[in-house]
Amino acid sequence: MSEALIWEHMTVNEVRDALEDDMRTILVPLGVTEQHGHHLPLRTDCHNAEEISRRAAEQTGCFVAPTLAYTYSGGELPGTINVSPHVVTQIIVEILNSLCLQGLHNIVLVLGHGGSENERATQEAAEIFLRNNPQFTDRNIAVYRFWQESEICLRAFEDGDYHSGWFETSLMLYWKPDEVRDEYVLDDPDVVQLMREDQDAYQHRTRNVHHDSVVPAVRQNPAIRVGVIGDPQKASAEIGRQITEETVQGLVQLVETMRTQGGG
Repeated sequence: MSEALIWEHMTVNEVRDALEDDMRTILVPLGVTEQHGHHLPLRTDCHNAEEISRRAAEQTGCFVAPTLAYTYSGGELPGTINVSPHVVTQIIVEILNSLCLQGLHNIVLVLGHGGSENERATQEAAEIFLRNNPQFTDRNIAVYRFWQESEICLRAFEDGDYHSGWFETSLMLYWKPDEVRDEYVLDDPDVVQLMREDQDAYQHRTRNVHHDSVVPAVRQNPAIRVGVIGDPQKASAEIGRQITEETVQGLVQLVETMRTQGGG
């Protein structure tokens, strides 16, 4: 077991020494502050990114950057804080620039939130940064989507379980059980079914002019009062442990591949 280098707990000398010792790989947890029903905290997606990153760093000895908690949810229920996707892209570009200037060679953006807009914003940030900074073409930047590395998560998606359902609740029961409330509340059955069939069905689109070229105004469907997409009562800490093992292993393998093929 290696020692995870938690950036925010280190001093300038400790970071300098680690960089001089050729430690040039860093994981950047990207979360969001958004509603997760009545049973999970607003910080759930930050925990997703942090816990997976920390555990992978304990096996690889790499840095873990402070978590970015302000990104884009798209939801509008109380507690959610949205930062526009184009601003998220620019924030991540600035983070990448700062890390590269300090000599970081392998940078993994670890997504804890799977919203489609936020995912695109993160991917575009990595692509735009490399395109606009040819002096850093020797650097390796990856976007890690933990759910893609977990067979259990993929099965959850097939079950219409996307947000605050059994897979996400299982993760929280495994690593932050004290933060899980015993309030498993769902929206009306027809609303729940709509969201399970399409995770983006929370969006309500309207046009004053009925033409495909006219951009619709998008708001959250006003019928949504809870926003849970899945069945959290199927969750267990054991399922959370299994998902954690799958996702951490995938991240460790990514780090090792980047070091082997790209240095750092």
